[in-house]
Amino acid sequence: MGISAGFEIVKAEVGKAPGKLDALGAVADFVFLDPPYQMREEYAKTLGALAGSKLLREGSVVIAEHEKKFDPGEAFGGLLRFRKLEQGDAALSFYRHNRS
Repeated sequence: MGISAGFEIVKAEVGKAPGKLDALGAVADFVFLDPPYQMREEYAKTLGALAGSKLLREGSVVIAEHEKKFDPGEAFGGLLRFRKLEQGDAALSFYRHNRS
C-alpha cells in the first residue's frame, strides 16, 4: 500500500486498521468508519484506538456511520463529537481530533 500526497482508500477490518496504518507512518485528515452495525463494541474500541494513534493530526476528522438508535459516544480521548446527522435508520457521527 503506497501513501501519497493525494488520497488513499483503505478497506480493512475496522479494529485492525488503526494499528496497521500507524505502523506505516500514515497520517489522515479524514477517516470514515463503517463497521457492521451489530458490532457495537467495535465503535468504542476503534475510536479509542484512533484517539491515541499517530494516524490523526490536530484537526483530523473521523466520521463513524452507525444505526440512528445507537450512540457510539461523545468523546474518546482527544476525539470529540461535533456533529451528528440522522437520515432514516442511519446516522453519521463526526469527531474532530484535538491533541490539547
